[in-house]
Amino acid sequence: MDSPPPKEFLPWPKTSPPFQLNTDATKLPVYPKLANPIEARIFRSVLDSFSLGDNQGVRWFVMADDDTVFFIDNLVQVLAKYDHTKQYYVGMHSESVISNFLFAFDMAYGGAGYALSYSLVEQLAPLMNDCLERYPFMHTSDHLTSSCLFDLGVALTLERGIHQIDLLGDISGMISAHPQVPIVTLHHFDNIDPIFPNRNRTEAVKHLMKAAEIDQSRLAQQTICYEKPMNWSVSVSWGYSVHIYESIIPRSILKKPLETFKPWKNGPPPLYMFNTRLLTNDPCHTPHVFFMEHIRKLQGNSVVLTTYRRKAPRRQQPCFVPGNYSADNILRVRVFSNATVRKEAGKIDCCNVLHMAGMNVMNIKLRNCRKGEVIA
Repeated sequence: MDSPPPKEFLPWPKTSPPFQLNTDATKLPVYPKLANPIEARIFRSVLDSFSLGDNQGVRWFVMADDDTVFFIDNLVQVLAKYDHTKQYYVGMHSESVISNFLFAFDMAYGGAGYALSYSLVEQLAPLMNDCLERYPFMHTSDHLTSSCLFDLGVALTLERGIHQIDLLGDISGMISAHPQVPIVTLHHFDNIDPIFPNRNRTEAVKHLMKAAEIDQSRLAQQTICYEKPMNWSVSVSWGYSVHIYESIIPRSILKKPLETFKPWKNGPPPLYMFNTRLLTNDPCHTPHVFFMEHIRKLQGNSVVLTTYRRKAPRRQQPCFVPGNYSADNILRVRVFSNATVRKEAGKIDCCNVLHMAGMNVMNIKLRNCRKGEVIA
C-alpha cells in the first residue's frame, strides 16, 4: 500500500493477508519528472517486496491488478515448468491489437499478471531506480518492467492461460473456446458482463470456482466431439459451458472463439490477436448454449459429473440439411470426466456422446484421444 490503512480498518483482521507499505518514492531525484508517480510506486513494489529480506524458499514474484481472478493450482503448475534459478519473465500480451500497438506486442500485461523468477528479481531489484531515470515518461508499471527487462536482455516467455481480457461485454465466446492450456488468470472482471447468466459478477466468479476447486487442470479447456447419427457437433468447455451445433463442423473451425464480445477500443481491423467466428443467424452454425449448473463427484470420488443447463431457447429454425436433426429438445448436458488424473497441459481430450433420440438429456464422457483420431 502507499499509505497505512485508516483507523476504520484497524485493527487489521488476522483473516486478511498482511499488508506492507511502499517505501517513500518522493525522495528519489527522478520523482519530479515522473509521468505517473502512482505507476512508478507499483513498479517499485517488486523492489520493496524483495527488500523485506524474508526470501528463503521464494521462487517467484507475481504481480497483478486487484480485479483479477487467479487459479492458484494452475499458476503453480505453469511456473513449475521453469527453473526459478534462471531468469524468466512469464506473462501474456493483450487480446487487443490496438492495446499492443499503443504499448508493446512483446510486453506482459500487468493487469492479467506476470511472474518474475527469483534469480531475475535478484538482478533487477538494485537496478529499478536507475530504470526509472531512463524511463520517467512511461505511464504504466508493466511497460516500465518490460523495458527494464529488455535492457537486461531478458525476453518475455508467453503463457496463453494468462488473460488480460481487453474486451468488453459478453466474453463467453472466448472462454468457451479456451485453448489446451491451464487457465491461470482472468482480468478486468469489473468491465465485462457476468460470465454466467442470471448471476452478478461476484456470484458468477464463485460459481466458476466450484469447478476450479475440483479440477483446475481441466477448467474451461475445450473438448470437441460429434453425435454422428444426429449430425451434431458438440463443444465442451469443461466447468463452464457446452455448445451443440446442428451440423458437423471440424475442430479447426470450432476452436476459434465466437465473437460474443466487443473490442476494448475501436480501431481498424484486425481487432484481436486471434481468429474469431462472427455471430450468425445460420441455424447450421448457431449453437444451442448451455452453462454449468452444478458439479459433484461420483463412484467413490473417481468420476466428476458436471451438468449444464440450457441458457434459453435458440429461437431459430432447425438446420435444414438432409440427415440433420433439431437439438431443441435437449435441456441439459451431463459431462463425465476422470477425477483421479490431472489433465496434461497441451494434451487434447476427445469424448463420446451418449445420447438416445427423444431424450432431453445428453450424456458425454471425456476420454483420451486414440492414435490418429481425427476430430472432424
